[in-house]
Amino acid sequence: MPDLQTAFEAAVADSQNLSERPDNATLLKLYALYKQGSLGDVAGTKPGFGDMVGRAKWDAWHTLKGTPRETAMQQYIDLIESLG
Repeated sequence: MPDLQTAFEAAVADSQNLSERPDNATLLKLYALYKQGSLGDVAGTKPGFGDMVGRAKWDAWHTLKGTPRETAMQQYIDLIESLG
């Protein structure tokens, strides 16, 4: 069985080949799980009201603050598999 990092990287690659584009809520969840799994807790300041997309992404990532990277990686893998 491949290790978690390898499985995570494979899921990231698989995310580019989904049969259907996920809805926006799912895309935000994927983004947040990817960032949490890759970088850990959100850093930097929250984007201003003029950057609606950046603000939504930051908010989604911020909701995972404190989630272990390994947990986020596994949740990302599971979500990509469910969308495949």
